[in-house]
Amino acid sequence: MRDRLFMLVIIMLATAFFGEMKVNPFGGSFRFSLGIAAFFFGLLWFQSLPVLLTGFLTGTFICGFRVGLDMMISHTALLDSLQAHLPSAFYYFSFSLLIHLSRARQYLEFPLGVGLIGATVDFASNMVELFVRQLFGDFPDMTLQSILMLLFFGALRSFFAVGLYNNFMIRQVRAVGEVRQQELEKLRMINTELYGEAFYLRKSMSHLEEITRESYQLYTRLLMSENTESYKALQIAEHVHEVKKDSQRMLAGLSKIINQEGLDSRLAITDLCQLVIRANQKYAEMIGKRIQFMMTCEVDLSTSQIYELLSVLNNLVANAVEAIPSAGWIELAVELRQRDIVFHVLDNGPGIPREEREWVFEPGYTTKYDQAGNASTGIGLTHARGIVHSLQGNLSIVNDHKQLTHFEVTIPTDQLLRKESVL
Repeated sequence: MRDRLFMLVIIMLATAFFGEMKVNPFGGSFRFSLGIAAFFFGLLWFQSLPVLLTGFLTGTFICGFRVGLDMMISHTALLDSLQAHLPSAFYYFSFSLLIHLSRARQYLEFPLGVGLIGATVDFASNMVELFVRQLFGDFPDMTLQSILMLLFFGALRSFFAVGLYNNFMIRQVRAVGEVRQQELEKLRMINTELYGEAFYLRKSMSHLEEITRESYQLYTRLLMSENTESYKALQIAEHVHEVKKDSQRMLAGLSKIINQEGLDSRLAITDLCQLVIRANQKYAEMIGKRIQFMMTCEVDLSTSQIYELLSVLNNLVANAVEAIPSAGWIELAVELRQRDIVFHVLDNGPGIPREEREWVFEPGYTTKYDQAGNASTGIGLTHARGIVHSLQGNLSIVNDHKQLTHFEVTIPTDQLLRKESVL
């Protein structure tokens, strides 16, 4: 209720203010102003307000407002001022009534139609006001030129209000679209992190299955040899089997989260790379580094392996961001090489010593430490290489002559074009 009252007050004040931007084409009290444009825009924009009540209250307020101005500024007598401005109230009464009857709000998707309705209603309301002025003895001579003027100003004010409404609506839709796009990007990055975890959870499940089988085989051998400790091997097999079942339930839950509705199943390689760049630009800004990001994509293809690629590329680019001391540049390039798609991630950070390059993909290898001096887990590149291998590709360090860190991801094109794998 409070919100509606606030919107109503806005319409009345805006109409009164713009109503003073006027011309008197016939020399009397009759005026053309921008007040009706503000009023019509308010009716279109604040659709929760009832049209008839808004028109009645606005017309009454306009009449009182103009009478008050006359008495304060021009010291006009009350009756004379009422006679001059009361017909304007009938203009707003008739305008809101005709807008209500024409149901103009239902045709907002057709701006031309709404503009024509508004122009017709404006002309008809002007005729009502002139009729009331005739009853009060204030009626200008009407000519064909006067009628054409009424039609022209009616169309001008109507299409101005409709154009302003559509301009605001377009901006609002764009703003909502940008927010929606940011939400989708954030959701994709979250899903990418979950995909990496799910990928290795599935890998661990295969190990658990193997451990369960070997434990049971050990139990069988111990039982046949009448070893008194055979029941412990059986207990181990049962416990590992329970852990595997729990892992299966977690994997099923992760799969439901990752495969969310509303996300496209395919994404252009260019858009995917841009998503990686934008995410890491924000990351670099967050940790206070001045990094220039460059992207070159010579591949005009879409892929269904969205989370696999995002997980790998985001890992490589984020590592480059963390490796650069305070300022530098990172380049992400994509090219077609025969039947492969090749991704290059280069940065001008301190680089990786040649003698250590064969160890970078081993679990536990890291050059990153937190503020307390604790080492990172060192499994990021291991995970990335595992995902690339699952796509029958290869992740390697290129031994450039320049002092650069250059990772190269090579994946067969048909692997990126196949249907998305199910976790």
